[in-house]
Formats: sequence, C-alpha cells, structure tokens
Amino acid sequence: MGLSESYSPHEHKPLGGYAVITAVFNGACAAYVAAYRRSGRPLPKRIPPADVILLALGTHKLSRLIAKDRVTSFLRAPFTRYKGDSAASEVSEEARGEGLQRAVGQLVSCPYCLAQWVAAALLASYLTRPRVTRTVATLFAIGSGADFLQQAWSAVEKAA
Repeated sequence: MGLSESYSPHEHKPLGGYAVITAVFNGACAAYVAAYRRSGRPLPKRIPPADVILLALGTHKLSRLIAKDRVTSFLRAPFTRYKGDSAASEVSEEARGEGLQRAVGQLVSCPYCLAQWVAAALLASYLTRPRVTRTVATLFAIGSGADFLQQAWSAVEKAA
C-alpha cells in the first residue's frame, strides 16, 4: 500500500503533487531571501500596521479574484472543471486530473490556499518596491471594499 492509500484509503489524495507545490513555494521563498540578502538591503525593523492591513486586504481580494472570478477561469481551466455559478461573479469549480494537475487544481480554486502565495508575493514586492506595492494593494483593497458594499446593498434590497 502506497503512502497516499495508507494516508487516505477512501479518497485518493495527490500527496506527490502537494510535495511538488510545497517544494516550489519553499524554493521560491528561499531564492527570494538569498537574492534579498545579496542585495545588501536591510529588512525593515517593522512593517507599519496600516501596511499590514493594506496587504491583507489586497491579498484577500487578489486571492479570490484568482481562485473564484469568472473572468480568471481561463487560468484555472487546465486544472479544474466548472461545476456552476457560485456567489456574485464567482464560479464553483473542482480540481480535475491526477497527481500534480489535481494538486494545482485544488490550489488555484481555493482562495484560502492561494492567500499564502499571494501574501508572499505581495510581501516580497513590498520589501523591494514599497510604494508600487502599496499602490497595487490599494487597488485590490478598494475592490474588496466595493465587493463588501455590493453585498451589503444586495442584503438591504432583499430585506426591503
């Protein structure tokens, strides 16, 4: 019995694919850290709380945009299968295929899973280009705020 079968005997889990994805993420982070250290730039002593909140809001919106938006479904299509419409402007998809294809499908269709990748990219960008990154994060934070207001408006209309 293989590792995947002994780990999850009733449902196949693409553990090898997960291992590849984990290695890619950790490798990319290690490469960034090495490049950053070679650049001689010091790390900030701290990141201002307002920037942390801005990056969190940007991460939230960008993760949902990549994982759930109708318009970005072409990015996920090689790894997922469309199941139907979901929340406003979002789709429901499931991972397809086996091994790495399935693992990537699970990653790209899950905003919670993607958040770590998006957060790492935004933080790396922030450390090298804080002004540009704040601007980009602000764009996505504004979009996130607008989504919240649209949902609130819909709730008020339904209640009326």
